[in-house]
Amino acid sequence: MAEKESKLAIVRIRGRVHVRGGIEDTLRMLNLTRKNHCVLLDKTPVNQGMIHKINDYITWGELSEKTLVKMLSERGRLAGNEKLSDENINKASKHKTIKDFAKTLLEGKSKISDVAGLKPVFRLKPPEKGFERGGIKKSFPVGGALGYRGEKINDLIERML
Repeated sequence: MAEKESKLAIVRIRGRVHVRGGIEDTLRMLNLTRKNHCVLLDKTPVNQGMIHKINDYITWGELSEKTLVKMLSERGRLAGNEKLSDENINKASKHKTIKDFAKTLLEGKSKISDVAGLKPVFRLKPPEKGFERGGIKKSFPVGGALGYRGEKINDLIERML
């Protein structure tokens, strides 16, 4: 497993209506409580099992450093809904800039919780020009929005920032 593939971005696509209890519990454990919420997870067998269980409600893939830096700077929030900046990162952690923090985060040397007060959920906007043509009930390989999309998750997140 390459170092760049150690962080997965998971975005909740479908809403909260008519969701079975076990799936809703798993989504809650991953902090995916609403549509368009995004979380970062390590690629571990436990997380892979949880992703497999909720696969019909999310899309996921490997995150690039460029997209992570943009997501942290535009959608990263501290306690009190304060926007994340280089000054805040410098005060709240050992990292100097957002780019430095993103690089160590992808390498697995740091965690989101290393920055004091940083919320683990990124609240994204609906994607510009919508989801794929197949809609939110079909998987990505057949033209929909759900499931594994690999590196193409970066394109979706860019449209949602």
